[in-house]
Amino acid sequence: MELLYKSTRSDSAPVTASQAILKGLADDGGLFVPVQLPKLSVSMEELSKMNYQETAYEVMKLFFTDFTEEELKRCIARAYDEKFDTEEIAPIVKADGAYYLELFHGATIAFKDMALSILPHLMTVSAKKNQVKNDIVILTATSGDTGKAALAGFADVEGTKIIVFYPENGVSPIQEKQMVTQKGKNTYVVAIKGNFDDAQSGVKAIFNDKEFAKELEASHAQFSSANSINIGRLIPQVVYYVYAYAKLLAEGELAEGEKLNVVVPTGNFGNILAAFYAKNMGVPIAKLICASNDNKVLYDFFTTGTYDRNREFILTNSPSMDILISSNLERLIYRIAGEDSAANAELMNSLAANGSYKITDAMKEKLKDFYGNYAKEAETEQTIQALYDNTGYIIDTHTAVAATVYKKYKKDTADTTKTLIASTASPYKFTRSVMNAIDKEKYHAMGDFELVDELCRISNVPVPDAIEEIRSARVLHTRVCEKDKMKETVREILKTK
Repeated sequence: MELLYKSTRSDSAPVTASQAILKGLADDGGLFVPVQLPKLSVSMEELSKMNYQETAYEVMKLFFTDFTEEELKRCIARAYDEKFDTEEIAPIVKADGAYYLELFHGATIAFKDMALSILPHLMTVSAKKNQVKNDIVILTATSGDTGKAALAGFADVEGTKIIVFYPENGVSPIQEKQMVTQKGKNTYVVAIKGNFDDAQSGVKAIFNDKEFAKELEASHAQFSSANSINIGRLIPQVVYYVYAYAKLLAEGELAEGEKLNVVVPTGNFGNILAAFYAKNMGVPIAKLICASNDNKVLYDFFTTGTYDRNREFILTNSPSMDILISSNLERLIYRIAGEDSAANAELMNSLAANGSYKITDAMKEKLKDFYGNYAKEAETEQTIQALYDNTGYIIDTHTAVAATVYKKYKKDTADTTKTLIASTASPYKFTRSVMNAIDKEKYHAMGDFELVDELCRISNVPVPDAIEEIRSARVLHTRVCEKDKMKETVREILKTK
C-alpha cells in the first residue's frame, strides 16, 4: 500500500515519498509527515538476525513505498559501505550501567552521517522518478555536524549543488576545518555573522521566497534541503533505534518485549523524533529522555508546555545543540494537536511572530512518553571525566549532556529500566573540550592536533580518517556574509559559478 505525505500546516493534497524528499519543505512552509505511521512488518526476533543494511530495508520500505525494492536496496548498499569504519555501522558499547549507541563511525564522525550517507542517493532516484531535469540545489544551515556530513554526501553528485551556511565562531575548530576544506566542484560553504538560529531562519526564508524560486526555475534549478526537516533525512534515523533494540535482543541484553529507555542529546529534535517514530512502529521503547544543554528551550517546553525562544543564546561546548528553534518539534506538535493543521499553523505563526507558543493541557497530556532535563557545562565536563576515570571510555560533549541528563532522570524517578544513550559524535570532533574535561591542567596548552594524538594514546581508539585528512588540508572556502545577506549570497554563488 502506498504511503503518502502531508503538510503539517494545511490540508493540501498529499504527495509521494519521492516528491516529499525532493521538495524538502511543503509549499505552505510546513513539514512533511506520513499520513500514518506504519507498523513493523517483521518481528524483533527476526530483526535480531539482520545486519544494519537489512534492517534499513525493512524500515525504509514501509515509508518510501514508491521506490522499488531494487532502487531502495541500491541506495542502502551505496550508503552503508566501507565509508563506515566498523562493520556493524552502529556498534553498542556498555559502560557505567548504560548502552552507548555509537552513531559516529561514518565519513564525518557524527550521527548525521547515518542519514546523510543515503539522502543524496534517495534524492537522485527521486529526481529521476519525477522527471526532474533541473539541478537540485541543496540549501542547508548547520550548527556544526549536518554541514560537513551533507557536503561529504553531495560532493560531486551529478545534477546537484550544495550550499551550507554555518555560524561564524559558533562551531568547534575541527568542525569548521572539516567544512572549509571540503572538496567538490559543486560545494559551497559560507560563514554567517550570526548564530545557528539566524542561519536556519535565513534558509527557511529563502525556501519560502516564491519569487526567488521562479528566478531559480528560469535557470533550470530548484531548492531542496538536507536538514532533518527533509523526510529523507528523518526516516533513515528511525533505522538505528530499530537496529539497536534488535541488537540488544540478539546479544541477550534484553528479553523479547522488554522495555528500553532512550536518551538523546537534542537540538533540532529530529534524532529524538526518530526514536518516537520507532516506538510508534512497535519497538518496545519506554521513556524518550530529551537532553538539552544550557540552551534549555526544550526542557522548559516539556516542563511548562510553553515554547519560548525569547532568551539569551548561549555558546556551549556542545555546539550542535546550541539551538533555540527546534524545527522538528513541529512534527510532534502536529501529532499531539490531533493532526489539526490549522491548530499547528497557528502555533507556528505565533512562534514566528512572537517567538513563543503555548500548547493546551490536552496536548501536554500526550507528551507523557517524554522526559526533559538539561546539563550545565560544568556537569557535562564532570560526566566526561568520571566516565573516563571509572571505565576508560571517552565520550564527546553532546553524548555527555545525554549521560548527565540520564543520571538526573534516574535520581528523579528511581526508574531502573535498561537505557540506550545516543552517542552522537566522536570525541575526536570536540577534542579540546573533551581533553580539558579530563585534565585541564595537563592539556589546555596543547595544540589541536597534539590533543588528537594524546586522545588516541589515552583512549586506545585510532585517529579517524576524517581527522587525519584535515591535518594538512588546504582551506578552500572563505566566504563570510551578514545574516541578512544570505539570499544575495546564494544568488551570487548560483550565478557566478
